[in-house]
Amino acid sequence: MFDPTLLTSFKLVAETRSFSEAARRLNLRQPTVSQHIARLEQEIGRRLFIRDTHSVVPTADGDALLTHAEIILQAHDRARRHFTGAELHGKVRLGTSEDFVSSRLPALLREFTQRHPAVDLELVVALSGRLVESYDAGQLDLVLGKRRLGDDRGRLVRRERLVWVGGSAPLPGRDRPLPLILFPEPSISRAAVLDALARAGRAWRITCTSGSLTGLIAAAEAGLGITVQARSLISRGLVELPPELGLPDLGEIEFTVLGADRPATTPVGALAALLIANTHRLQAER
Repeated sequence: MFDPTLLTSFKLVAETRSFSEAARRLNLRQPTVSQHIARLEQEIGRRLFIRDTHSVVPTADGDALLTHAEIILQAHDRARRHFTGAELHGKVRLGTSEDFVSSRLPALLREFTQRHPAVDLELVVALSGRLVESYDAGQLDLVLGKRRLGDDRGRLVRRERLVWVGGSAPLPGRDRPLPLILFPEPSISRAAVLDALARAGRAWRITCTSGSLTGLIAAAEAGLGITVQARSLISRGLVELPPELGLPDLGEIEFTVLGADRPATTPVGALAALLIANTHRLQAER
């Protein structure tokens, strides 16, 4: 009933909330994507998006179609691979920093395993520094994690502001050390924090160290201090601290995929391509 080409355009518009971005990702002209959506709306007899000059928002029917579109496209992809002999087999060992565990990464990995049921996926969650060490030791095939500005390893997929976050507890006065909640070494965000405070000449003390993001969040919610996160990955229960508090600027942090140089016809390359194409989906669940 539904043309997969039309559904692919629809799915990308729904996910990116942008006709122009969907067209860019599909390597199509924007009017072509608009025509695809118009044809779908005509076939279904329902409006799929509410559009104005500033936003593109799926209607209730659009949200319903998105669920069906994902199922149809996955089935179409499996059938194509089966009859072309292109079904992937093997194993992928993926390492990811905990920043992404509470994002939409699990849904993306579920999509991968549904597309490639004959591929075994092994997931390792750790600090980015530890993951790079494991990758270099040949213990991981792919790493989705952070790197410091100036480091050129890995395929850059996103650059974001690193921001101060905390719970509802007030901060001490500027004449007192800043209470910090940080990952242990080797942590890229920890190094960024301590470097920024040293440049600003701000006194600090570490009130909590945890190798788990869950532990850092719990400590911040308990009022033990403040921590840092990428702006789009701020955990539920924490808020970005306002600039009037006078905290030093933390600059940007980069997210990369190590191991993304494999062909897309291999299990590792297929997962790397999926991660790179969908980094816009890797944001905190709200």
